Amino acid sequence: MGVEVQSPISGKILEIYVQIGDQVNEDDELLNIEAMKMENPIYADSPGIVKEIKVKKEEDVKEDQVLLILE
Repeated sequence: MGVEVQSPISGKILEIYVQIGDQVNEDDELLNIEAMKMENPIYADSPGIVKEIKVKKEEDVKEDQVLLILE
């Protein structure tokens, strides 16, 4: 079972910095969400490997939506 990375806010995906299979460390920037004309970086809470990316660039996301899964 993996660790779900959720969106803390509603907004639009500006950039995704990782790909499936990438090794990430705690505090690595995973993606960027634009909300209220501000960029909001999303960081890894723990180290892991990107198992699944559930969003695409330019996609609108809601608060608490799962963005990606780390294992």
